[in-house]
Amino acid sequence: MSDFVDRVTVHVKGGDGGNGSAGIRREKFKPLAGPNGGNGGDGGSVVFVADRNATSLLDYRFMPHRTAGNGTMGLGDNKDGTKGRDLVLPVPCGTVVFEAKGPAGASKKPGEELADLRHEGDRYVVARGGAGGLGNIALANKTRRAPGFALLGEPGEERDVILELKSIADVALVGFPSAGKSSLIAAMSAAKPKIADYPFTTLVPNLGVVMAGDARYTIADVPGLIPGASEGKGLGLEFLRHIERTEIIAHVIDCATLEPGRDPVSDYHALEHELAQYADRLELPLGAIPIPERPRIVILNKVDVPEAKELAEFVRPEFERMGLKVFEVSTASHEGLKQLNFALAAMVADMRQEVARREQAEEEARVVIKPLEQRRRRPAAGDAPADFTIEREEGRDGEFWFTVTGRKPERWVLQTNFDNDEAVGYLADRLAKLGVEDELRRKGARPGDEVRIGRGDRAVSFDWDPTIAAGAEMLDGTQLGHRGQDLRLTEDDGRARRRTNAERRREYHEMMDARAAVREAMMAERRAGHWSDPSVDDDRHDERSLFGRGEA
Repeated sequence: MSDFVDRVTVHVKGGDGGNGSAGIRREKFKPLAGPNGGNGGDGGSVVFVADRNATSLLDYRFMPHRTAGNGTMGLGDNKDGTKGRDLVLPVPCGTVVFEAKGPAGASKKPGEELADLRHEGDRYVVARGGAGGLGNIALANKTRRAPGFALLGEPGEERDVILELKSIADVALVGFPSAGKSSLIAAMSAAKPKIADYPFTTLVPNLGVVMAGDARYTIADVPGLIPGASEGKGLGLEFLRHIERTEIIAHVIDCATLEPGRDPVSDYHALEHELAQYADRLELPLGAIPIPERPRIVILNKVDVPEAKELAEFVRPEFERMGLKVFEVSTASHEGLKQLNFALAAMVADMRQEVARREQAEEEARVVIKPLEQRRRRPAAGDAPADFTIEREEGRDGEFWFTVTGRKPERWVLQTNFDNDEAVGYLADRLAKLGVEDELRRKGARPGDEVRIGRGDRAVSFDWDPTIAAGAEMLDGTQLGHRGQDLRLTEDDGRARRRTNAERRREYHEMMDARAAVREAMMAERRAGHWSDPSVDDDRHDERSLFGRGEA
């Protein structure tokens, strides 16, 4: 089984944000001295980084699920939670990140391209961590001085992506099956590809590092191409993408083939036809040279065979008339490999300078258009809200509901602790201020209708019950109060405010007088002997007394 993996589906999830704290500062003689709950920490993000030391996507085949660290919750004494640790995942240079498309449980297909990590150090945040929830000290204001709730942390972003490796090699060896490409890369580098005497021996691309004096370049052995490879025949379509990033295309032509109807010139034109068909469907990255414009060389292989040597000398002038550089080599006797090595090194150096020049020119020519800042205005009566949308939906059984979608409402719902009445009221105030209730009325919603905020698993459903406390029905726009209440701050709670010294003295004297009255009553009972003689009837009106003499 080969250990080369060039396409894999990865499930990534950012860390969840920590919950905020609803702590209250407590001091001597100040049971409720004010809020001091800190904010929750943000969740960590999942980041792909192009790393030269990474050579394959094999690790993601066996471990496709990757999750970043969660943020910790806030604490009292105004202590914020810690941020979750980012998960940095190294990928080989030349990795392209696609959005995974397809139903759940089925194989995914590449969708929109998200990032192209071509150079070492390129980074892409594929799944952002959730924001930490605000503590009650951040929610306090002049009307809500001591919030009894805090916001929950947001869940991290979760998605499926496809990683596709498009090898970044300087030279690509293309040719028919059994043309000697694997033997050539084994002779020129330290790579050890599989070599056999049958077609399609190479099932995965092989990469080799070649040294020519002080120069260093990489060479890729692409699986054998056949006519129709650009349409999916053979193995060519699966691995043609590995020549997209190469700078030089080297045609390896078998001069010793015995197949009828084949010769070096027809093989070259057949391969060029497949490359042209494939190049028409490519979207090249910034500064890349189109495949038809990349330099070609022709390598006439197996010249150690006498008949192949004669054929190579016969077709060489015809290739040179096309403006191509021709090299006659033999991987068995190493004839011509030294000249080929240094010639490729010189071509690679020139092409690297050309690619750098094109990338610099594209960057300078790129124009960034930034729109002018517009002052936000209050939408008119007939305008649709910009921060959310409301749709009336109906099921098959005749039931209907109103679905509210938008970044702000969906985010606020995730931050709300529905076990806290004050937190639910805070959510209602925010939705009313945003204009959700006004838009629901305009859509024909009535109290008691079902309203859903968001879609999918994170949707929240409730019966719409607008109240005047939220300020939605006030004609003059004045808000009377907030929905929900903090029981600690109600009037009947003794902790709602600090007592004055006069009140403390009065309560103290009342307590001492009550204790004195109880002591006097107990002493009177003692003197009467009620505690010493059990035969004494303590209560003549009690039928359950010792003698049972209930008197009217």
